[in-house]
Amino acid sequence: MSDRPSDRSSGRPPASGGDRRARVTPVPGIFGPDEAEPAEVPADALRDAAPRASAWLDEDEASGDPAQPSGPPPTGATAPRATPPPEAQRPPEASRTPQPPPPSPPLAPEAAGPFEATIVSETIRPTESELVEQAKEATRDRAREVGSLLVTYGKAHLPERKPPVHAPPSGPPKLAGRLGQIIPVLQVIPVLLLIVFVLSFWWDFQDMSMIVPVFGWSVPLDGLLRVLSVSGLIGFLTNWVAITMLFQPREKRAIIPQGLIPAQRERVIYRLSEAISKELINADIIKQKIQESGAIGRYRDMALGVVRGVVEDPGFRTDLRSLASGYVGDVLQRPDLRRELTRLAAQKMEESAGQGLGGAVLKIYRSVAEDDFQRRIDKALDEIPGAVEPLLDRIDVALDAIPPKIEARSEDIEAFATQAVLGFVESLDIRSMIVEKARGFDEGQLEGLLKSTSNEQLNYIKYLGAILGVLGGLVIWQPIGSLVAFFSIGLTLWAVDEALVRARRARAPEAS
Repeated sequence: MSDRPSDRSSGRPPASGGDRRARVTPVPGIFGPDEAEPAEVPADALRDAAPRASAWLDEDEASGDPAQPSGPPPTGATAPRATPPPEAQRPPEASRTPQPPPPSPPLAPEAAGPFEATIVSETIRPTESELVEQAKEATRDRAREVGSLLVTYGKAHLPERKPPVHAPPSGPPKLAGRLGQIIPVLQVIPVLLLIVFVLSFWWDFQDMSMIVPVFGWSVPLDGLLRVLSVSGLIGFLTNWVAITMLFQPREKRAIIPQGLIPAQRERVIYRLSEAISKELINADIIKQKIQESGAIGRYRDMALGVVRGVVEDPGFRTDLRSLASGYVGDVLQRPDLRRELTRLAAQKMEESAGQGLGGAVLKIYRSVAEDDFQRRIDKALDEIPGAVEPLLDRIDVALDAIPPKIEARSEDIEAFATQAVLGFVESLDIRSMIVEKARGFDEGQLEGLLKSTSNEQLNYIKYLGAILGVLGGLVIWQPIGSLVAFFSIGLTLWAVDEALVRARRARAPEAS
């Protein structure tokens, strides 16, 4: 390090008066619009800072800063002479022995000087990743607030939804015509057959006969009631047992076989789901109904109306501006982030001032007026939210441009929504959905599901079995005569029915 004149290290003479202070003007071009404001610092601090500045300049010259002009070293009369330290300041030999410094208590940032506070704060300052995470968390909090704001105003502008009015589905159609009127009568047949069977034990045409007028045959009637009643009851009970064994027993037993449907439960579910997914509900039917209903176009218009109502709502714009303007202020009010921004600002100032005279002056200023330096940086940080306010006017312009842009792309939006909905429908495996739902049914629920669609037909089959049993009893009683009579009656009924059907078909084209 080169020698300096002794007057450089001597410092300024103490100012006269009770308050020895001097006024130092900040370095131009560093602190912004208020850079001309002077800062009052103690004169003693200026005197003590002179040797520091001399040392900093010596370090700059020794480092060979290319930004500073270089020349030949001074020689002769121009070369400064090193001034040895005064003898009074030289310690005695005994005192030169190195002694361990006494331990000093740690300094708190608020109780230490500017440099000591910086050292202490370095140990407790959060890492850069922690500060970034804090900033991200603040951004996420504000994003959630904006989302809540959109939901609130969206619900306010959402039109009242009116549920579609559909006619309630009518019940299953009853059997019409004379057959429907006969079914209630058929329910009495098993009871009558049981009564006749009991009566046959006391009276059953004993020693009685009947003469057929056409052929002159004599037909005995003895035992006729028992034959007809037993055969009718057998027909009824046979059908009843067959229908009951479709569903009962529901669980496996040791001797009695399990019901057909519970035993084949998985197969029944698979066949039922396959029939429903192919014939009743499938992707093609759903897509056709969606396109015919025009629901996507209606929802597009409704969404556009909601968006227009929200962005044109003065309350929404006011709340959005408030959230945006308060975001920067909230971030800057976080102590850790504020300290980090202050440190970065000071670092950028030192880099901008360089290592020459400007850097030395900045270091002098910070050493003698650190409080004023921090105050100016804090003031600059406090002015950032106000500088953001003019940018908030662009929010209204951006909000005004949203509805026209959506309207210009409304057809594309509808086409995209249609493709999205149809793609979703195509991705549905309806058969698997039905199978999964049906597998959740127990045997009782599955029985109720099947009986709810065919219970009347099953009852009709049971009662019809009683009638067929009575006819079978007549065949047992008189085989030849009964078969001839049944064939003649059946052929006649078929011929009459066919004639009526053809006549009805012939009249149908004339009526149309």
